[in-house]
Amino acid sequence: MTTSDAVLPTPSTASDVAPTVARMTLTTTASAPALDPAAGIPDVSAAERAARLAGAGLAWGDRIAADVSAAQLTYRTSGASTGSVASVIRAGRHEFVVDEPAALAGDDVAASPVEYALGALISCQIVVYRLYAQALGIRVDDIRIEAEGDLDARRLFGIDESVRAGFSEVRLDITLTGPESAERYDELKAAVDAHCPVLDLFANPTPVAVSLRSAGQ
Repeated sequence: MTTSDAVLPTPSTASDVAPTVARMTLTTTASAPALDPAAGIPDVSAAERAARLAGAGLAWGDRIAADVSAAQLTYRTSGASTGSVASVIRAGRHEFVVDEPAALAGDDVAASPVEYALGALISCQIVVYRLYAQALGIRVDDIRIEAEGDLDARRLFGIDESVRAGFSEVRLDITLTGPESAERYDELKAAVDAHCPVLDLFANPTPVAVSLRSAGQ
C-alpha cells in the first residue's frame, strides 16, 4: 500500500520535518518481554491491534468527510499544587503526580515536568508509528524509544537570561523490531516525523496564551 492509499494523510517531504529525531536503530530479533501486567495495560494480539487501528482510521476518515469541523479537537488538563513543589494533574478520568528531585526542592515521588514532556514525545511517537505501520502495511513487532533532552539550568535560576529556558536539543533513539527492510522502516519514519503531534510541538513554535487571576480577590 502506498501512502496515498492509506486512510491517514500523505507524509510531507523530508525538508518539512525538523531534525529532532536524531537516529534510529533497526533490529530483527524477537520482541522484548511485555510490560509488567501491574501497569494495568491489557495485552493484545497483533490481529486485535490491527483491527483497532484500521477501525480508528476508517471511523475518523468518515467522521471528517462528513463534517470537517470534527477534526478540530481541544484537549484539557488541570493541576493543583501539593507538597513542596509537586503537582497533581487531572486529564479526563486519569490522575497523575509530577514532582522534582531533592536538588530542585522536591521529594522525588514522581517524574519531573521535563521528563513527562520527553515521555509524552515518546508515547506519541509510539502511537503514530503504530498508526502508520498499519496504514502503510509495514510490520512492526515492537517499538522501544530512548529520549534525551539538554537543558541549561542557568535560565531557570535567573543566572543567565541569554540562554533558553527549555531544551536546547532533543534526541530520540528508536528501535523497531520486525522483518521489514531498512528502506521500509525509513519510509515509516518519514511518515511518523511528518504527522506526530507532540514531535510537532517540540519542533515548531506554538502560540501559548496565559491568563492569571488571584483567588483571593
